[in-house]
Parts: sequence; structure tokens; C-alpha cells
Amino acid sequence: MPSKSKSSKKSSRKKSQNPLEPVFKKNPRSFRIGGSIMPKRDLGRFVRWPKYIRIQRQRKVLKERLKTPPAINQFSVTLDKNQATEAMKLFNKYRPESPKDKKERLRALGAKEAAAAGAGVSGTRGPVVHYGLNHVTTMVEQQRAKLVLIASDVDPIELVLWLPALCRRMGVPFAIIKNRSRLGALVHQKNATCVCLEKVNAEDNKAMDTLSSLFMEMYNNNPVTSWGERTLGMKTTIRVAKREARRKAEAAARAAVM
Repeated sequence: MPSKSKSSKKSSRKKSQNPLEPVFKKNPRSFRIGGSIMPKRDLGRFVRWPKYIRIQRQRKVLKERLKTPPAINQFSVTLDKNQATEAMKLFNKYRPESPKDKKERLRALGAKEAAAAGAGVSGTRGPVVHYGLNHVTTMVEQQRAKLVLIASDVDPIELVLWLPALCRRMGVPFAIIKNRSRLGALVHQKNATCVCLEKVNAEDNKAMDTLSSLFMEMYNNNPVTSWGERTLGMKTTIRVAKREARRKAEAAARAAVM
């Protein structure tokens, strides 16, 4: 027995002195049942998303893949950042009062009238931003609206698809601005399809005239008549590029033979 132990020690020494033996030995993990825990992975691709999210993504991809007619493509031509800022600066001055502010105003007005002559509540409201698709449409038809802002991301788009044509027909300056929630914030709503101004105070007449001329030049007198281009997917783009490269190579080969 002692001789065996000595021989095993010698063999282990020989193995350790082998120059080809790695310093750090492999210790592979087994991910079978009862083995090591699997590492964390991003499983976003394998998650079954709710139906409304799948519909949103499918609609987005479908809109990118199809060519859009001019009536829809015009909503992609929006005001740039500086122009939108100037327009919102003017509209913000005439935000309608919230229900709480209106209640306080009427209470103060009623107390004032009662103290003065014992009469009922009366008073005229100053210029404010008008909203609501039906209300704005009526004001455009009656040519009472002086400036109209339309959201670019209304869903479904058919709700406001005809409004730019109506504004052109009635000679009302209009513009298309990004983000319907931005218009909704003007009027204490979550979203708003369109808003308009009927009149402004005397000190803002110059700003209103400037915006009116800008809107007339950009939208009323310059309608979008071109179709919107489509955006191909990554696989289709690669396939089309390979096809074009193959076509060019064949044309070059024919030219070399001739």
C-alpha cells in the first residue's frame, strides 16, 4: 500500500510539471435539470404583447411600407421647432379658463354686481382659444376663425382629412403641428384634434398677422400634391441592393464583351 501511494504522488508531480497543462482548468457548467442556473436574457422578442400594442406596431409598419396619397402625406409637413414655438406662444396667451378659474371668476363677479346694484351675474369673456372639431369647423365655415392649428397625429386621420381643404376654400390660414397632446394641453384636455383663434388683443395683432402670412405661404398657397414615399424593411433593402449589384455586374460584363 505505501508503495502505491508513493507512485501516485510521483505521477501527480509529473502531471503538474507538464508544461502543456493549462494553469486554469476548464470547469464547464451544465444547464440540465438540477444543474446550473441559466443566465438572464432579454426575452422581449419572445413576449406575447397585448393585442393593442401589436395592432399599434403593425399599423406603424404598414404605414411605412405603403405609399401615402397627397391628402394624407400633407400631414407629414409640419411646422419646424421655431415656428411651432411662436405659434404656441401666441395661443398660450388665450388659453380658456379651467373650471376652477371660471367658478372663482363668476363668484367674484357675482359679489361685485350684488354689491354695486344687486343685479345678476353678467360679463363678457375675452378672446380665448376655441377647440372641438365640430366647433372649429363651424367657425371656419362662417369665416370667424383667423388662425387654425391641426394636429398631425390624429387617429383615425379621416377625422381631420378634409379640414385643410376647407380652410383653403374659405381662405382661413391654417398650419399642421406635431403632437395632439400639445394642443390638448392648451385647452385643459388630454388631446385635441384642432384649435383656432377668432380674435386677439390689440397688442398681439402684429404677431397674429405674421403667423397668418406664414401659414398662408406654407399651407394655403402651397398644397402638397406629391405622394409620400415608402420605407422598406431591412431584409427587403438588402435584397434590393443585391439585385442592383447583380444587375450592374451583368451590364458591365456585357459592355466588356461588346
